Parts: sequence; C-alpha cells; structure tokens
Amino acid sequence: MQSLSPELQQRAAAIKLLILDVDGVLTDGHIYIRDTGEEIKSFHTLDGHGIKMLAASGVQTAIITGRDAPSVSIRVQQLGIAHYFKGIHDKRAAYAQLREQAGVAEHECAFVGDDVVDLPVMVRCGLPVAVPEAHWFTREHAAYITRRPAGKGAVREVCDLIMQTQGTLQPALNEYIK
Repeated sequence: MQSLSPELQQRAAAIKLLILDVDGVLTDGHIYIRDTGEEIKSFHTLDGHGIKMLAASGVQTAIITGRDAPSVSIRVQQLGIAHYFKGIHDKRAAYAQLREQAGVAEHECAFVGDDVVDLPVMVRCGLPVAVPEAHWFTREHAAYITRRPAGKGAVREVCDLIMQTQGTLQPALNEYIK
C-alpha cells in the first residue's frame, strides 16, 4: 500500500460506513442497453471481494444511486451490502436517512463518487473519495483520488486503505496464506 498523509490516515481510521455510487464507481460508467431495454453492467471481482473483506472487518457498507437497475440489486445481494438506496434524486436526504439507520456520525462516513450529483454527500462526509475519471469539480472536493480506475479496482483500493489505517488489512490478508 502507498504511504498516506497523517490527515488521510486519521480520516480513514474513523470510518464506520463506506457509501458507494454505482455508475462510474462500481462500474466503468458505461451503460449498455439491449433492444429490450435491459441494462447490462460490468462489476469487478476485486471490488466485490474488497467490500466483503471490509464488511467482515466491521465497517458497514451502503449504496446510494440515482438509477434503479435490477443488476445492481442482484450485486448488492451477492455482496451482502447492508444499505441500498436506489432511484435516489436527492442524495443528501438519503445520506441523512442512511446515517440515522446505520447509527454513524458524518466524520465516520466515506463516500466514493464520480460526478457532481455525488457532491451533496461528499462535502459532508469524513472521507470524500473520487475516481480518476470523475468530473474535475468532483475531484476538487475529494480528500483522496484513487489510482485504480472506476469499475476496475477503485473500490477495492478504498476498502484496503480503510482497513490498512484501522489495522485490519494485514490480519485479513494473512488468513489467505495460513
């Protein structure tokens, strides 16, 4: 893992809830639509396993997305994501409701986004993260910009970063080499 600034370490160490956008974060941002109207999305297995490892370490996981795609609901179930807000147009209101449900303060939340619609949450949470392809204005409001691209391990990078600062990453990894 890369070395992190003391401020970033402090922010990440406090995280109790990781919140994700979907399109452009968990996916590469492309939306494929069949002639039947069915949407097809591509998810990366590194991200999925990172979410599972993070949850196993005690950090809650959530999605707040503006779209309502059946494929995302399936992926949420596969990964055991605890909180799922779909078809959301006011991410700020969903964020307040989510924090209440999860029992966490703003400084204990991380959010990974890619576009200006994510800013109402990003500017309020303790660890705002953007992917490299994010809109420039969104990147300006991020405390951390992932090295990995959206839909290709960016979320895993954030999960690893949080776990590293909380001292849970290496013990979790060591379980795989026993």
